[in-house]
Order: sequence, then structure tokens, then C-alpha cells
Amino acid sequence: MKQSAYKSAGVDIDAGADLVERIKPAVKKTMRPGTMGGIGGFGALFDVKAAGYQDPVLVSSTDGVGTKIKIAIDTGRHDHIGIDLVAMCVNDLIVQGAEPLFFLDYFATGKLEVGVAERVITGIATGCEMAGCALIGGETAEMPGMYQAGDYDLAGFTVGAVERAHIITGERVTDGDVILGLPSSGVHSNGYSLVRKIAEHAGGFDIESPFASGTTLGEALLTPTRIYIKPLLKTLRAYPGAIKAMAHITGGGLLENIPRVLPESVHAHLDASTWRPAPVFGWLAQTGQIDPEDMARTFNCGLGMVMVCDSGQVDQVMSTLRGEGETPVRIGQIGGGRAHGAVLIDHIDMLTRS
Repeated sequence: MKQSAYKSAGVDIDAGADLVERIKPAVKKTMRPGTMGGIGGFGALFDVKAAGYQDPVLVSSTDGVGTKIKIAIDTGRHDHIGIDLVAMCVNDLIVQGAEPLFFLDYFATGKLEVGVAERVITGIATGCEMAGCALIGGETAEMPGMYQAGDYDLAGFTVGAVERAHIITGERVTDGDVILGLPSSGVHSNGYSLVRKIAEHAGGFDIESPFASGTTLGEALLTPTRIYIKPLLKTLRAYPGAIKAMAHITGGGLLENIPRVLPESVHAHLDASTWRPAPVFGWLAQTGQIDPEDMARTFNCGLGMVMVCDSGQVDQVMSTLRGEGETPVRIGQIGGGRAHGAVLIDHIDMLTRS
């Protein structure tokens, strides 16, 4: 059989079709109320009313995984990077009170390796299951000459909904409110250009992890980003208005992300002795000779999600989160009298401990 001209130019349409068939079972598991049709169409449909909303406001987010992908590629471990992609997008929705409804992914590579792509997209489907949102579409782009052999890139896009009366804006945050934190699983998906540089100086990804026994450094650094959706949705619905603001701690760390959700008249006062960062952070700080303030501006330092809670409902919120398997920590308090943007951290040296 004569080879197609397009395939001879480096694009295998048959491989793309094979990939779609392979991922259909994983995608099917993500279907939820509101989903209309399956993957494969030109556009994806979703019925917000069927999802149970009366006066919905749509909230959208798009993101990637950054250079954490290079560790997945270099180590040949592709199964969890898709979870990172979903987490980076859906955690940005929940901070405004929105439930993620559906997700679309973009997978780009120079030459499509169906087995690798299947593992990545199956991970995306797993992340969608964890977040309770449907994987209803995406794009697989094979672009010869754009990427080195074996390389690929990922982007994600998600849409969520929140009832208009329950949007979280941070406007109600006031002096005396309590700040809670939810633990991260590690570095999550930010700061990996620095992480990779430190790892290379330490001996590469194949060495035994200095901070996690029984695994390689590469495996430990690929620990997927936590998805906080279901515990937070349960809490928001149980106690409407109790959580006044939330910050997903991504690039910019604690110092840059928390001020994004605070009004001009207040500041956040944290106590770093109230939580214990995962051992990876002490290793990064000591191996990379990173000072505490730089750590707080680069990494999540052990807290993937920060919430500002009404002081009168802290116990109920924490109890509900614990009931959903979370381990919330009371990490500080909102104060007045300082310019917007101030995040004060007592015992900041604790962020560099091993």
C-alpha cells in the first residue's frame, strides 16, 4: 500500500485515530451530569442546567505543567503528569467557589508515540475523575520539526460554574479572620526550572532520593499535584459564606499568591512554625542554598491551598475538611493597618528546615 504524502512528511493520521480509540475507556469514566455526547466531534457540548445550576456564572482557567514535563520525559515516567495538568487548572477554579464541569487538553509533539500519549492522557482522565469534571475534548498535534525526539508539551483548559450568590471574591475578608492551609504533596508544578537545576547538580534524577526513601529522585519529584476540589466543594456547600477567600499556591509561592485575594485594607500574618513542609523543601533550600524569603516567593512550601475563614466558623470548616480526608492547619490571621500585598511570616526560617 502506498504511503500517504502527509505520513511521509512526518504526520501519522492513523496513529492519531488509534490514540482516540485507546483513550475512550478512560475518557468515558469522567462523564458526569451535563455531558452531551462523547469525544471525537468538532466541538464539545455541555448542558450547565443539567448539571444542576439555577443562576450560574461560568469561570474558566487554562494552564500547563511547565518544565516538570522534562523530568517525566527524561525518566520515561508519563503516568501522572496528566494529573498535574488537571490540578493546575481546576484548583484555580475552586478558589472562586466554582465547581469544575469539563476539561479539554492539548498534547503537542514532533512525532506521535501512541503509547506515551495514551499514558499521559489516561493520567488527564484520572485527574478529571478526581476533580469530578468531564474530559469532553482535546487536541493532539503532531508537528515535525517543532520538538526534539521524544519531547511533548501539554496545556489544559477547564470551565466551571458557581451560583451567582456564592461567588468567592475576597471582598468580605476583614481583620480577625483566620487563615487555614491545606498541605501540598510536594513541589506540585511550579519552580521546576530551579528544581531541575538543583537536581542536576545533586547527581541527576536516577540517584536515590535524599528525602524519600525507596525511590529515585526523579520519581519523588514527579509526585503529582494535589486536587482539592471535592473536599472544598463539600465544605463550601455545608457552610456558605464561611470561607471568604482562597488562594491556590502556585508560581510566586505564598508571598505572591495570597495578596491576590485580599482587599486593600488588610494583610496576612502567617506563622511558619504551625505547619511542617514536606522534606523535599528542606532539601531544595539546603542543596540549592535558597534563603527563606526566596523559598516563600518560589514554592508552595508545604501549603497547596490557603483559605481565609470567618473566625466564628473555623471549627465547623476544619471538621468538615477532616471528614473529607483533609488535614487543615490553622496557619495565621488576617490583620488590618497595612497596605495590600503584605504577607508577614513569623519563624520564616522554618521553611528551610529539613
